[in-house]
Amino acid sequence: MHTFKILTAGLLLALPAWCGADTAAETHPMNLTGHWAGYFALVVMVLAYIAAMLEDQTYLRKSKPMLLGAALIWFVIVLTYRQQGDVQLAVDAFKSNLQSYVELMLFIMVSMTYLNAMEDMRVFVALRNRLVASQFGYRKLFWITGFLVFALSSLINGLTTGLLMGAVVMAVGKDNPRFVSLACINIVVASNAGGTFCPLGGISTLFVWQKGMVEFGQFFSLFIPCLVNFLVPAAIMNFAVPEACPLVTAKQVTVQRGAVGVILLFGVTIALAVVFDMLLHLPPAAGMMTGLSLLQFYSFYLEKTEQPNSPAASEVESNADESDKIINLLERYSYDIFEKVGRLDWDTLLFFYGAMMGIGGLGFIGYLDAVSLWLYGQHDASVANVLIGLSSAFVDNGTLMFAVLSMHPDIPQGQWLLLTLTLGVGGSLLAIGSAPGIGLLGLTKGQYSFVAHLKWCPVILLGYFAAIGVHFLVNARFF
Repeated sequence: MHTFKILTAGLLLALPAWCGADTAAETHPMNLTGHWAGYFALVVMVLAYIAAMLEDQTYLRKSKPMLLGAALIWFVIVLTYRQQGDVQLAVDAFKSNLQSYVELMLFIMVSMTYLNAMEDMRVFVALRNRLVASQFGYRKLFWITGFLVFALSSLINGLTTGLLMGAVVMAVGKDNPRFVSLACINIVVASNAGGTFCPLGGISTLFVWQKGMVEFGQFFSLFIPCLVNFLVPAAIMNFAVPEACPLVTAKQVTVQRGAVGVILLFGVTIALAVVFDMLLHLPPAAGMMTGLSLLQFYSFYLEKTEQPNSPAASEVESNADESDKIINLLERYSYDIFEKVGRLDWDTLLFFYGAMMGIGGLGFIGYLDAVSLWLYGQHDASVANVLIGLSSAFVDNGTLMFAVLSMHPDIPQGQWLLLTLTLGVGGSLLAIGSAPGIGLLGLTKGQYSFVAHLKWCPVILLGYFAAIGVHFLVNARFF
């Protein structure tokens, strides 16, 4: 009898916990799309995004309205759930979105730190001067810069490669605005296409890889569609490029000691990110952070073994005039990796924080489920993905990809690849549709303009649909 009482008491004590566990397991977010908090969050997100898009007119950095908007959205969400007596569900949702952002930020941080190190070591300046000094004709340079951007954008962000080749185009075609305009359009298309067939080339592809929707190796099945997207408009624009050969001179540039080692370490870091993801099932950011430690140790080694009168330094000084010697003294390489981390584009990184957290909040409220039901429930998935890709000419593709991922549409892998393709290359339709286009608008000082790009939009649109058709043809096994 005593034993029975103990068992009965134990069951009674355990019953609330079991009931609580079942209740927690069945707990779902409240649908706040018709609640005042939902309307408030939607208005805040729209206003924040409009303010971010008007950055060039208002000179208000795009991160400021997005950070404030994200904070306000989650404030009203938590406040609403607190009134209902269950705030933990909202807190867990916030932490989940925060984890996604942290993984993205760490990946980009390491990648950009390596690029800053290579830039300080004059790797990109040497490449630019090599192209300028080669005395290529306008048409040949049009194709060389295009193919180089297409290749480099698969590993380096499109803005960096676009500005690098844009500087080459400006140096060679400073007396030929028509060439500059056409070459810049070609660079924008090539950079967006090149950054689409590799998960390391862009924010949207990185999102899809980190979420596990597409495996690392499967992204390369988009290589041929992306190549077609680049070649179709380039082949047509080629006939409008002048045939003349510019006469320009370039100064000799010597890269900093250790530059080759940094380039090799960058390759090792990318490999570590892939290995950590595919073999260890850890976030790719873990491999990137390991690579950052290798760069820190290598910089420490270079600093400790630096010779004041190294041959490289003597060569630079002997080939420079007095003004160049002063510049060389002012631009001595800094081995402090944290200095390179500090020079990251923090405005863009914080903008993505606001965008991801804000969109995550709208998804938690229920808006993204409603959009997904309309977009993928009432339309064919291919049509939906093509339309989303076209909208990336106006809205940042990384933001759009995160929104779609938050919708959790039930689509096959071929459709995820199609979405990656359309969002990656759709930004080429307008000059303001991608970071390379915006960067070149500022670099070229009017020689490449929004209107000039818009004139070639039909040709770029032809390449957009040609790439989609080729994707259905060569990647039919994924559907």
